[in-house]
Amino acid sequence: MIKTYFYNHSEQKMFHDVDLSQKDQFLKSPEDLLWIDLYDVGNNELQYIAKIFEFHPLAIEDCLHVSPRAKVDKYDDYYFFVFHALRYNEESDDEITTVELNVFLGPNYIVTIHKSPMNTIGRIASICHRNISYLNRGPDYLLYAIVDGITDEYFPIMDRISVRIDELEDEIFDHQMEEITEEFLALKRTIILIRRVILPQKRIFANVNGRYSFDISEENVPFYTDLTDHLERIADSTETFRDLVNGALDTYYTIISAKTTETMRVLTIISTIILPLTFITGLFGMNTFSWLGEAAEPYMLIVALTVMIAMTFVMLHIFRKRKWL
Repeated sequence: MIKTYFYNHSEQKMFHDVDLSQKDQFLKSPEDLLWIDLYDVGNNELQYIAKIFEFHPLAIEDCLHVSPRAKVDKYDDYYFFVFHALRYNEESDDEITTVELNVFLGPNYIVTIHKSPMNTIGRIASICHRNISYLNRGPDYLLYAIVDGITDEYFPIMDRISVRIDELEDEIFDHQMEEITEEFLALKRTIILIRRVILPQKRIFANVNGRYSFDISEENVPFYTDLTDHLERIADSTETFRDLVNGALDTYYTIISAKTTETMRVLTIISTIILPLTFITGLFGMNTFSWLGEAAEPYMLIVALTVMIAMTFVMLHIFRKRKWL
């Protein structure tokens, strides 16, 4: 599916589904803007767009294959971007997945390519059908609006992860080790994937020595400054969440170790008490006192029980005195 949106600055009007064979006519004025959105297209459609705009084959190849990292490449008269949106489903085995967005940014045109539907693209396209608010400030502003919409979708995910960490911190005292460990590991994988998405995108929009990695008009710089701030906040949150998860996991393992130590201490005390009692019962069971005669057997049983009970109380007293109990 190929959707086109053309803003004519002189007429202050929007046109939809324009004929791309007249591309040169549309791009004659630098103040006009042509936006082409390609959704779930194949190689033929991509080659058709590439031929019209003379896109580099390597950039088209990147569009055909999944790229794991966000990036920006500069060509002769346009820039090629790779961004990633996030999809979060806590009930799924892969609870967080990425949706890739490829963008070609020219002097007065922008081409977006994505295989899966994106809420941000759909929302902006819907507004473009009604007014010119996204297309009358240049292609760099439209790029900002798209990326800012994608970035805003990260915040509910971060909020949910924060809640899950709080819930796990409350549950580490009650649940079984296997359940808690799986939850922690799933959270760690999620946070790592978010960091892998966020950090490269943050570098794309970083202002290094007063310069950006691509051309931005002066009036749109404040918008990109705000976008960079949002990405910084998310990156800081992922680092904080990573530390919280690692700290909670260490605490959980400490609790498990303490419980194991307590169990071993109790078992050791029981074994220590049973060991001499076993010796006494074994000694009396060997008829060591048979020379006293059969009439002495009841008395020797009482003696044995008395000795065992006395030894048990003595050992318990010693354990309490040494604070082993």
